[in-house]
Amino acid sequence: MKHADIKETAEALFNEQRNPFGAFTLGSETHHAVTIPDAVRRCRWIAVDMNASAFGLFFVSPSPERARLVPCFDSDYPGIAVATKFISGANGEEIVRHTRISTEPRWWTDDGVPGTAELFGDFAWTERMAALVPGTSGIAFPVHADRGQCGLVVFLGSEMTLQQDALYEIHARCFSLFAAVARIRPGDAGRMRAISKRELECLKLTANGNTSEEIARLLKLSVHTANQYLTQSTQKLNAVNRNQAVAKALRLGLIE
Repeated sequence: MKHADIKETAEALFNEQRNPFGAFTLGSETHHAVTIPDAVRRCRWIAVDMNASAFGLFFVSPSPERARLVPCFDSDYPGIAVATKFISGANGEEIVRHTRISTEPRWWTDDGVPGTAELFGDFAWTERMAALVPGTSGIAFPVHADRGQCGLVVFLGSEMTLQQDALYEIHARCFSLFAAVARIRPGDAGRMRAISKRELECLKLTANGNTSEEIARLLKLSVHTANQYLTQSTQKLNAVNRNQAVAKALRLGLIE
């Protein structure tokens, strides 16, 4: 299939008014009601359709100085998968630069997984890239939304199944999903009270596995004050406990 035909097929799917996976379409007026748990569930449906074992949705950071992917959610939601930490680290810089200027999918494969290279290698309108996560195989779909926002929907798995025509539909569904998530993130941020530098420091140390006593010693605080900072950040993130607060802060890119 020629590139022009591929583009035409993809655009037809992106503009299609029927709902391909039980959610909204780009032209729908109802997609503002989607929540993050809804988005996770719908992304899981996409993963099932291509037999992927894991997935993640990422936003490209707006800063031009540092190219990085900010995780929104993944298949371990409300937690954070180890693979997500790799993707949002230094390994993601190349795909971020690509995502800012193109929507062409990128795939990678672990040499120890037979058949994956043959599966993706025959696709038109895709190219191979360096692995986002060592020892895995996967495919990354660049996606764009209103207000210049762009991101990446990533699927991983050693036994994925996908046909050329299905590739376009999967990409269209990723576009639609990202459009909805991009709309709800500003509202979420607007309802969140500002988190102080000290509160973020305590959250980051908690994410690294430190106890309240260790945090107090490292930041030269009393244990009571350290716990108070953690309680305040948990409340501001509308989390039920400090572990969920850490997970939310990581997803929102507040801590690394």
